[in-house]
Amino acid sequence: MQRVQAGLIVRPGGTRHRRAEHPPAHPVREFRDGEPFTYLGRAYRLLIDGEGQAPVRLHAGRIVIGEGLTRDPVRARRALVSWYRQAGQRWAQGRLQPWAARMEVREPEVVVRDVGNRWGTYRPGDGGRGTMALHWALFQLPAHLVDYVIAHELAHIRIPGHGADYWVLLRQAIPECEERKSELDDLGRRLWLGGIDGGA
Repeated sequence: MQRVQAGLIVRPGGTRHRRAEHPPAHPVREFRDGEPFTYLGRAYRLLIDGEGQAPVRLHAGRIVIGEGLTRDPVRARRALVSWYRQAGQRWAQGRLQPWAARMEVREPEVVVRDVGNRWGTYRPGDGGRGTMALHWALFQLPAHLVDYVIAHELAHIRIPGHGADYWVLLRQAIPECEERKSELDDLGRRLWLGGIDGGA
């Protein structure tokens, strides 16, 4: 019998194997009417706007993109990623203070960008205020999982690394942190990371 522990599969006898049996399945997208994109756990259909003024916006339950952008998939991808970054930045700013207060840490600066194969990072800074970077793709996930990543990174302000003390601290803020981590591992491997039809 096997169980999942912290992103690893643990087999009887204590042997651990990376989740190679469950490789990422990140989808590619096309920029056409009706293509599904997700924001904070909710699916939105793309709407191509022939007279759009803003490149990308959320309006009336649709993610709207200007028709001119969709003619160039690379520009369309850049515009949509930029929208996720801006929307995510606004959302995260509103969530940071309550989590920082709960964890008794100073609020770091927050940036939303591509952070490679991580969902978030924390870097200490001069004067005690560091920087938390969150991956733009994270904002496709439900809010409770984004909150988990925010709390995860805030815990690093007090405890670097992922030792036992770290998990005790995180568990104080989010008692169900193991369940959230498992859910993040599962949903995260299926998020859109910018892949577009045609491989560009």
